[in-house]
Amino acid sequence: MCQQHSGESECPSTLPAQNESDIPQEPFPWDLGVFDAHCHPTDTMASIEGIPDMKARALTVMSTRAQDQDLVSDVASQHGISDSKISIPSRSPAEGHIIPCFGWHPWFSYEFYDDTSTDPTYDGTPSSKISHYDKVLIPAPSSKDVSFSEGLPDPRPLSEFLNETKSRLEKYPLALVGEVGLDKAFRLPQSWTATHQAQRNEGLTPGGREGRLLSPYRVQMAHQTAILQAQLQLAGEMGRAISVHGVQAHGVLYQTIAALWKGYEKDVPSRREKKQVAKGAENFSDYSEDEDDDDSHAGSRDKGQGKGAGSEPNRLGPQPFPPRICLHSFSGPVEVVKQYLHPSVPATIFFSFSIVVNWATGGRDKAEEAIRAVPDDRILVESDLHTAGGQMDEYLEEVCRRICKIKGWDLREGIERLGRNWRGFVFG
Repeated sequence: MCQQHSGESECPSTLPAQNESDIPQEPFPWDLGVFDAHCHPTDTMASIEGIPDMKARALTVMSTRAQDQDLVSDVASQHGISDSKISIPSRSPAEGHIIPCFGWHPWFSYEFYDDTSTDPTYDGTPSSKISHYDKVLIPAPSSKDVSFSEGLPDPRPLSEFLNETKSRLEKYPLALVGEVGLDKAFRLPQSWTATHQAQRNEGLTPGGREGRLLSPYRVQMAHQTAILQAQLQLAGEMGRAISVHGVQAHGVLYQTIAALWKGYEKDVPSRREKKQVAKGAENFSDYSEDEDDDDSHAGSRDKGQGKGAGSEPNRLGPQPFPPRICLHSFSGPVEVVKQYLHPSVPATIFFSFSIVVNWATGGRDKAEEAIRAVPDDRILVESDLHTAGGQMDEYLEEVCRRICKIKGWDLREGIERLGRNWRGFVFG
C-alpha cells in the first residue's frame, strides 16, 4: 500500500528512471493476459469506470479499512470475475475484470479490540477507549496528548469484522483475503484539523493520510500479530488465498504464519533417510541434497497426527492456515525467500513485486536478488496503485519487462508464465 496512505512517502507519479539499454524494445504482448496481483483502485472511485478499458486482463483489488470494504464489494458486483476459466484476451468489456479481496491492513489494526479475550481492552466507555489506545499504541497517547486518542474511532470488536468478512467471502466464491500483515515502520497520521478537512481531496476514499504529518505513535507488534493471525485463520477456514503486507517485520511475520501450520508440515526425509533408500530404487522426494539435516524448521516431519501433512490444504477442508499466500511487494532478503520455500512448508507461497515499492523506494538491488531466488512458478507482478487506468497499465508493463529481463525470459514466455502464476495463486 502506498500513495496517500503511506507512512513515509507518496507513490511516484512517473516511472523510476532506467538506462535506455535496459528497456526491451519489442511490443508488449497484452494479448497473452496481464494480471495485477495487488492494487487499490477503490481509493479513487472515479477511476473504476475505466477498468473495462484497461489493457490488463484482471486486477486483484484489496480492501484495507472500514471505508473500503463495501466499496470493493460493490465494484465486484459490477466488474467481478465469476469463472476461474476466464477468457484471454477478454472477449468484451462486459466480462469480469476484478477479483475482490477483503481484509484489514495493519495500519488500521489499532481500531480493533479482541472481544474474545478474557480481558478485553474496551467496554464501550470513554475511559476504556483511552485505555485501549494506551495498550495498543506506543508510546501511550495519554502520556502526551489524550486528545489524540479521543479523536480516533471507537474501537470495534474483532469478531464482528471477521463475521462480516466471512459473509463477503461467501458472497464472492472467488474472493481472497487481503490486505493483511505486519508493519514496524508505520506511524499513525496526526489528527484531522479543520484546515485538513477543508483541504482534503473529495475524490479520495476517506481513511488515508492525505498529506497529514505523522504522529509518534505506532501499533504494538503484539496487537498487529493478533489481528493478522485471526485473518490468516479465516482464510484457512474458507480455503482462500491471502495477500500479505510485511515491512521491517520479516522475521515476526514468518513466525506468525508458521505458528499456524505447526503440525501440518510436509514430510521431508533427512539426508540419512535418503541414503537408506535402496540403491537403484526410484525416489520421488523433491527434497534437495542441499538441505541441512537439522531441525531448523520445527516439525518438518509429519508427526503422525493425521492432519493431512503434505497435501493441498483447501482440498482437505478447513485448515488453520491459508492454502496460498502472496507476500506482496516483497522487500525481504534472499534468506527469507528460502525460509518460505523450505520443502516442509505446507502452504504455497508466492512473491509479488511492484515498481512503486521495490524500485522507486531504493530497494532495487535487494528486489532483484530476491527475484532471481524465487522459483519461476512462484513470482507475481502488481501495481500497488490507488487508481485504475492507463498509469496502472504502464506500471504493470514496466514491472513485467524488468522481471523478464532479470529472469532471462523471452518477453512472451515471461508474460505467459506470470499469467499462469496468477491463476495458480488466485484459483489454486
